[in-house]
Amino acid sequence: MSDKFIIKGGKPLKGEIEVRGYKNAAGAVLAASLLTNKEVVIDNLPLVEDVFTLIDILKDMGVEIEWKGKRKIKVKAGSKIDPNKIDPEKMPKTRISVLLIGALIPRFKDFKIIHPGGDRIGIRPITTHLEALKKLGVDIIGKGDFYYFKTKNLQGNEITLREFSVTATENLMMAASLANGRTIIKGAAVEPQIQDLGKMLNNMGAKISGLETHTIVIDGVKELKGTSHEIIPDPSETGTFIVLSAITPGKVKIKNINTDHLDIFLDKLKEMGVNFKIGNNNIVVDYSPNLKPVKIQSLPFPGFPTDLLPPVVSLLTQADGRSLIHDPLYENRFSHLQEMRKMGADIEIVDPHRALIFGKTPLKGLTIESWDIRAGAALIIAALLAQGKTTIGNIYQIDRGYEKIEERLQRLGADIKRVKA
Repeated sequence: MSDKFIIKGGKPLKGEIEVRGYKNAAGAVLAASLLTNKEVVIDNLPLVEDVFTLIDILKDMGVEIEWKGKRKIKVKAGSKIDPNKIDPEKMPKTRISVLLIGALIPRFKDFKIIHPGGDRIGIRPITTHLEALKKLGVDIIGKGDFYYFKTKNLQGNEITLREFSVTATENLMMAASLANGRTIIKGAAVEPQIQDLGKMLNNMGAKISGLETHTIVIDGVKELKGTSHEIIPDPSETGTFIVLSAITPGKVKIKNINTDHLDIFLDKLKEMGVNFKIGNNNIVVDYSPNLKPVKIQSLPFPGFPTDLLPPVVSLLTQADGRSLIHDPLYENRFSHLQEMRKMGADIEIVDPHRALIFGKTPLKGLTIESWDIRAGAALIIAALLAQGKTTIGNIYQIDRGYEKIEERLQRLGADIKRVKA
């Protein structure tokens, strides 16, 4: 049974809050540490449940993990690691476990893993991953809950991805780094975590180019060496903090950010009338009571991030007029909208991918449920805005992606507390 958050809304927020490392980048970086038997040091790790789960999975395999500081670890995947020792109950807890596939293929001729898990935001098959890896010479069989991988000889190839899949691109980058010959990935994703992983792999001795384009070229090498790597700031957490700062009275300075990862998101907020000023690795956000309605469609990077659609919905309930949001990728991205309707939001779900938000509407506190990471963030924002007390259940989902968010919001003046299950 999960803990709960109890939030009393209407409190002004002011002060400073620092963004943590990017969870999605951390997953790829941790997986990539398996590509060498040398030491890899990773800094700026976010202390969230998805990362803890992946570290536990690495330990199951026999990977040596040593904490060198609060957010810094040393990883050594020596010659005796065994992927068949992974606890099958852990893999489904986090979607980022899918990245183990690309890291394990170069090191093991024969292994199996259970299907990865993650958020309940629609059908998320790994068909794109599997089809692409087969073109490198990997034999893959799906049987029951497991995938079985057999590899005789990894051979580079030209591969066109059927979609701009971030994790499929990452899996291919890792596997192809140690393949024979050249691999060309066409239709590659270009999200910030792709570029972060590519930087790490190149520092380990990989030969990867085209990281900021949809065509990535990888010339395989015989082995990779150890390295030290610092994870980039989390753009999803940055966007979440910007939204909650705009929707509540006060002024908040958000530190340790990279606004280059959020260009279109910030342009859309400016169109809405959100008051903010960008500084050196920070952004100051003022309360923005006079919001305009907008149309938003999520798109692959550098488009509007799909992970920031749910938090923005909370903002749009306070815009004066009708707004449209459209997520063409995930059909269950709107699980939180039903909860927000209970709070008084005027929302029409047009179909599984589109919704209309009519504002401006007051929200009232009550008992609601979080169904995934970003939905949980959206509900926290709505609760901070609402009149009265809101209880949010199933906050394990929030803990998967936001580090001790209640303690950080308390320092801004929010009336939020965790109630243990």
